[in-house]
Amino acid sequence: MKRAVFAVLIAVVLAAGAFAQSSLFNRYDVNMNQWAKLPTGTTWSGETSWVAADGKGQVVVFVRKAPYFRVFDRDGQFLKAWGDENLLVEAHMMTFDRDGNIWAVDTNGHEVLKLDPNGKVLMILGKRGVAGDNSSHETFNRPATVFLAQNGDIFVSDGYLNSRVVQFTNDGKFIRIIGGIKGSEPGQLKLPHGVVVDSKGRVIVSDSDNKRLSLFDKNGQFLETWAVPCRGGIEILPDDTIYVSDVNAGAVTIMKEGKILDVIHVEGRPHGLGVDRRTLDVYTSSSVAMSPNVTKSSPKKTQ
Repeated sequence: MKRAVFAVLIAVVLAAGAFAQSSLFNRYDVNMNQWAKLPTGTTWSGETSWVAADGKGQVVVFVRKAPYFRVFDRDGQFLKAWGDENLLVEAHMMTFDRDGNIWAVDTNGHEVLKLDPNGKVLMILGKRGVAGDNSSHETFNRPATVFLAQNGDIFVSDGYLNSRVVQFTNDGKFIRIIGGIKGSEPGQLKLPHGVVVDSKGRVIVSDSDNKRLSLFDKNGQFLETWAVPCRGGIEILPDDTIYVSDVNAGAVTIMKEGKILDVIHVEGRPHGLGVDRRTLDVYTSSSVAMSPNVTKSSPKKTQ
């Protein structure tokens, strides 16, 4: 029933012209193609794989072409770009930790990098050019995303060829594997593309090819699933509100405890997702190779 209801909601969002620049419940203004102001004479030159907001006024677009990190302010004004060609094999996802460090996932390099704000590499998880299986404690096979929990633990969704999330301590020591069996049965995962941890310690995995979020307890034991398209990014706020994008639906779903709060229609394939925790602006980056772009969706001001 929940899956059927969600399908109807998505159909309404995509079919109704009234929502082309807003959301299902008309709570957001959507700027689909005019937010990022590139320097005169320049282009993205590559897919806009991801976008992340630091909550302090900077928004970084992660591009699959050096310089990989393109930095803007909240108004879309270009600030700087950095990231040399040899840093990554394939720029896929990035995020900030609470200390302002940047974590970048290099999917085809099989690595997750921790960098300081100046771009110095502080830690590497995985081994470049070395693919691991579902049982490996040290290597990945085309990892997708990374999440930093409040206690500092690191969660890597290792899902393009494996079917698991790998949990580490804040200094990179292996803790456990969550999932690890490919399939659609409870507790199994099929292309886990994203992961977050909520205030209750539940590990919430974007089980993308199963079109659901799979929930596990803090020990990695399966709890339940919530139906939602989720082949994209996932963000969680301190109050456990979840934002999840899907490249096929062209939408961002906002939900809490499995209940849908809103659905935002955005342009292209919203692969990357970032939420500014101060303003609650929602940024998505499209992975359409021929038309890279970033969308900014802002909560409407109440009168």
